[in-house]
Amino acid sequence: MHHAKMQLARGERDSATPLLRSLLSESSTRLEAHHLIEGHDLPGSYTNMMGLNCQISPDDDIFKFFCAHPSSQNPLRDYFADGWRTLSELMLLLEVVDKPLLKSGSFLEFASGHGRFTRHLVKAIGSERVTVSDVVPSAVAFSTATFGVRGFESQLVPEQVVFPKRYDVVFVLSLFSHLPKSTWSRWLKCLYAGVASGGVLVFSTHGIKAAKHDSVTLDADGFFFAPSSESSAIDVEQYGTTFTSEDFVISQIEQTLGPHVLQHKALLQFWNHQDAYVLRCP
Repeated sequence: MHHAKMQLARGERDSATPLLRSLLSESSTRLEAHHLIEGHDLPGSYTNMMGLNCQISPDDDIFKFFCAHPSSQNPLRDYFADGWRTLSELMLLLEVVDKPLLKSGSFLEFASGHGRFTRHLVKAIGSERVTVSDVVPSAVAFSTATFGVRGFESQLVPEQVVFPKRYDVVFVLSLFSHLPKSTWSRWLKCLYAGVASGGVLVFSTHGIKAAKHDSVTLDADGFFFAPSSESSAIDVEQYGTTFTSEDFVISQIEQTLGPHVLQHKALLQFWNHQDAYVLRCP
């Protein structure tokens, strides 16, 4: 790494590039090498290829997950591709409910993390329409500084969340797939309150396919929770790993918000692994 930096300082881009690219294969130097390649617009830059901000926070648990996963041969590529895939799957879902993403006036990405999806969303609709929220303050700070979006910190207690405004789309990817039963419906009520009139709440869950894949047995209510997750920033008793049946989700929606708010459900909508539900605010 020292030699590569010296070569860049001397303007020797052609010599520094292969050295930095070799350092991408090592977990200890991957992120620093990536940022040097991006910052100097060297061959292989993802920013140049994708036309978006490809800075990654060193605190990003999702990026760490890809780096540690045995199936990921190129964690950087897989991380960026995953965010792009999420965008495409969300756009298809919103088309089905006649709420096109590109026509959304305001968009809240809740439980947004460190920007895996945010960077792609900003390219699609512009930073001025995007607000992010996360319970981890550094995640919100990184996204607002890096992508130019608005942001506010969430809370561990759903009743303590204060929305700056209500939004045309509230998107909650893979939060309900981590909640214990004690807060599941409370978060549903909280997040629905952030939706503007005529807007939608979109959230995802680990459904039956995910439960079978992990050999999980649901309880009589159609629910399973384990105090374990990829996050290192939140207590596992509050943010673990959750599996729910379709009947459980629909029952919670009807009991918490009423029988008519569910507009659409799409099994295996995200990553061919998580089910999606769309709730409409009158």
